[in-house]
Amino acid sequence: MASNRQQTVTVGGHKLRLSNLDKVLFPASGTTKGEVVHYFQTVADAMLPHTRNRPATRKRWPDGVGTEAKPNEPFFRKNLEDSAPAWVPRQELEHSDHSNTYPLANEPAVLAWFGQVGALEVHVPQWRFSKDGEPRNPDRLVLDLDPGPGAELADCAQVARWCREILDEMNLPSVPVTSGSKGIHLYAALNGSYTSEQVSQVAHELAKALEADHPDEVVSDMKKSLRQGKVLIDWSQNNRNKTTIAPYSLRGRPGSAEGPYVAAPRTWEELEDPKLEQLDMHQVMARIAEGTDPLADFTPDDAAGDALPDMKDALSTYRSMRDAAKTPEPVPSGSPASRTEDPIFVVQEHHASALHYDTRLERDGVLVSWAVPKGPPLETGQQRLAVMTEDHPIEYAEFEGTIPKDEYGGGEVTIWDTGTVEIEKWEQAEGSGKVVFVLHGAPDGGLGGVPRRYALVQTDEAGKNWLIRMTKDQPKAQKSSKTTSTPAKSTKRSDKSGASSKTSEFPDPLPSPMLASPGKPTDIRGKGWVLEGKWDGFRAIAGVHADSRVEIRSRNGKDFTQTFPELAEIADLVPPGTVVDGEIVALNSGSRPDFGLLQGRGKLTKTREIEQTAKKIPVHLMLFDVLHTPEHGDLTREPYARRREILEELAGSGKHVQVPGDLGDSVEEAMEVSLELKIEGLVAKRADSPYRAGRRSEDWVKLKHESHADVVIIGWRQGNGGRAKTFGSLLLGMTDDAGELHYAGRVGTGFSDVELTDLRAQLEKLVRKTAPVDDVPAEDSPDATWVTPKLSAEVRHSGVTRDNRLRHPTWRGVRVKNGP
Repeated sequence: MASNRQQTVTVGGHKLRLSNLDKVLFPASGTTKGEVVHYFQTVADAMLPHTRNRPATRKRWPDGVGTEAKPNEPFFRKNLEDSAPAWVPRQELEHSDHSNTYPLANEPAVLAWFGQVGALEVHVPQWRFSKDGEPRNPDRLVLDLDPGPGAELADCAQVARWCREILDEMNLPSVPVTSGSKGIHLYAALNGSYTSEQVSQVAHELAKALEADHPDEVVSDMKKSLRQGKVLIDWSQNNRNKTTIAPYSLRGRPGSAEGPYVAAPRTWEELEDPKLEQLDMHQVMARIAEGTDPLADFTPDDAAGDALPDMKDALSTYRSMRDAAKTPEPVPSGSPASRTEDPIFVVQEHHASALHYDTRLERDGVLVSWAVPKGPPLETGQQRLAVMTEDHPIEYAEFEGTIPKDEYGGGEVTIWDTGTVEIEKWEQAEGSGKVVFVLHGAPDGGLGGVPRRYALVQTDEAGKNWLIRMTKDQPKAQKSSKTTSTPAKSTKRSDKSGASSKTSEFPDPLPSPMLASPGKPTDIRGKGWVLEGKWDGFRAIAGVHADSRVEIRSRNGKDFTQTFPELAEIADLVPPGTVVDGEIVALNSGSRPDFGLLQGRGKLTKTREIEQTAKKIPVHLMLFDVLHTPEHGDLTREPYARRREILEELAGSGKHVQVPGDLGDSVEEAMEVSLELKIEGLVAKRADSPYRAGRRSEDWVKLKHESHADVVIIGWRQGNGGRAKTFGSLLLGMTDDAGELHYAGRVGTGFSDVELTDLRAQLEKLVRKTAPVDDVPAEDSPDATWVTPKLSAEVRHSGVTRDNRLRHPTWRGVRVKNGP
C-alpha cells in the first residue's frame, strides 16, 4: 500500500479511488492512511450493525491528528461531501430551520471511503432512519461515564458496575465500551417503544439516583466545577439531536506508540481488571480475529429491553398525593396502561372543600385533568375557569365514592358524564397551550346526550390556569351515536355460542404480541386472575395460512419460520386460518428452559447447520393464547378466559408444540410451583382482558423470581481509585451437592462504604497463600489475595451458568461465620 499514487480498489462491489496511502495520520505510532483503511475493513462486520441506517457525523483530520505538543484541529462534517462516490447511501434529515444530507455507514465500502478522506471518528445518534426516511424511536440507551479531574478509568469502571446493577433490575442488560478517550460508554438495547425524550428522562433519573447514593464518586450535572474527583454520568447522549462515537470507531487522539485508540466493546470481566486500559487498533483487530466481540448479540430481536420502568409514568405526582391504604381511589403501582380503544373522557362532580367538576381527557395512557368550578359550559361562546391538576389513571374514569375527609381531595365524587372524546388539536409548549376536542357523552349525562365541542386555552406561563369555552361551531347531533355509558370497559362478546361478534379475515401481516407489565406479587389483588408460567425464551406469533403454510414471527417481526423448522408441526395440530401466541424455548438435559441453548439456535442461518443442530437441541413452542381461528374469526376482543378455552379445545399437544396449564389458584402456590419447575416466574393475566396487540398492559403482569445464593468468600481482588484501600471485588465459592467447594465467580457491586472497610478488615485476618479451590480461572487469579473460607455471605443473582458461575451477582450481606 505504500505509494503516493492513486489506485482504484473494489470494496463490496463498489469502486473506490484511494490516494496517499502512506500518509501518516497518527505520528505517535506512525499509523498511515492505508493502515486506517485496512483497520476499517477488518472491523466492518462488527462495526456496521451499530452505524447502519443512522446519520453519520464525521470528525475529519485530512492532515492527520498531529502530536500532543502540536495537535491538528479537526472539523465536524454533517453534510455529505460533494466529492462522495455516487454509491454512498445517504438520507436527508430535516431540522427546525435547515436540513442536512448525511451519509449512512451501511457497508464496508463506506468505511473505506471514510478512511480515504481522513474521517477517523464516526458519531451516530441512538436512533435509526425508517424505510421511509423518518427518524424512528431510539433502539438503545447510552450512558457516557466521563472522569473528571482526579478520577481515573478504574473509577469509571466502578460507576459502570453501579449503573449495570440498576439497568439489570430494569431488564436492560448492558455492554461496556471503553471510549478510546478517557471514559466508558454503556449500551443497553431498547425495543423502540419510547421517544428520545422519554429515554433521556429515565437516563437522567438513573444518573441522579446514583449521584444521591454515591455523592463522593458520581455527579450528574455538567458543570465542570462539580466534577473534581468524580465521574460524570452524561445522560444527555440520549437526546434526539446528540450523537455518540460509534463502537469500533477510531479516536482522533495521538494514541499509544502501538496505534490509535478505539471505542472498544469490552466484557464485564475485563472491567474488573485493576489495570484496565483503553485498547488500540491492533489489539481490537486481534480480538476480532479471535472472535471476541462483546456487542455481537447486542440487539437480538427478542432480547431487547421489554420496558423501561416509569419511562412513560405520568402518575408519579398522583401517587405521591395518595395513600392506597386510606383512599378508595384507584392507585395503580405500575406505569400508565396502554389501550387500543377510542380515547375516553369523564366529568366528575366533586364535593370537596368547594364544589367543582373534574374534567378529564385521555391522552398517552392517562387522564389529563382540569378542575372546573362551575362545570363545562353548555352554551356556545360561554367560557369558564379551568385549573389544571395532576394526571389521573385511566381507572379513575369509573370512580365514584367518598374520599376520606383528611385525605387529599376529601369529599364525595360522582360521575356527571362520561363517554368518548375526539381530540382535534392538542398544542402544549412552554408558556402556552390549546386543546380543542369533542365530547360524546352518555344519553342521560350532564352534557344532554349530544356531542359538544370545547376549547381549552392556557392563560398563564406556569400552565395552571386555563379557560374552557364551548365553541360556536358545534358538531351535528347525529354524531352522538358514538356515545357509550361505559367507555372505559372493553367490548364483550354478544352471545354465548362461541362466535365472535365480529369476524375478520386472516391477519396479514401477523400482529405483534401483547406485552406484560413488570410487577410484584402484591399487584395481583382480588379474583379473576389466571396464573401461568413465565418461560425463558423467544416470544413468537405463529400463523397457519389457508394453504397450510406455517409462518412464525418474533415479537419484532423477525421471521423464525426457517430458524426453527421443527415448529412446522403446528400445522398438524390446528386448522388453517389459526393464529396463536406463545414462547419458543430450548430445554436442557433436566427438561428446564435454557436461554443460552436457545440463543445458540437463534443465531444459525445455514440450512444444514440448522437441521443438524435441531436434532441435538430441539425447541418447543409453549402456546398460551389464540388470536384468530377459521371458525371464530378475530378473537382479540374476547376475554382471555374464553380465548384459553378455545385454544385448549383447538390445539392438540405434539412433540414440539404444547399448551401448558396454569400453575395454581393463588400467587403463593403458583410461585412455589414455578420455583420447582425452575422457570423464570409467573405471568398473571386478568381473565376478562382483551388482547391488545403490540401494546403493554397491566392486564398482564409478569412476576420474576429474585434468586439468592449462599456463598463463602475465598479471596479478593485489589481495588483502584475510591476502592484502593478496600477491594475491587470479592471472589466467591459455593458448595455443590456433594459438599465440595468450587469457584462461583466474583461480586463487585452492592457494597456500602462501611461494608467495604469492614469486610477488608475481617478478610485481612484470614489471608492465606494459596487458593482454597482449584477451579479459579486464570483471568481471575493473578492479582487475587486468598483467604480461608470462613466468612459466609448472601448475594442476589440472575442465574447460574453451565460451569456453575453466578450471573450478575450483587452483594446482599454477610451471613454467619463457618466453623473451622
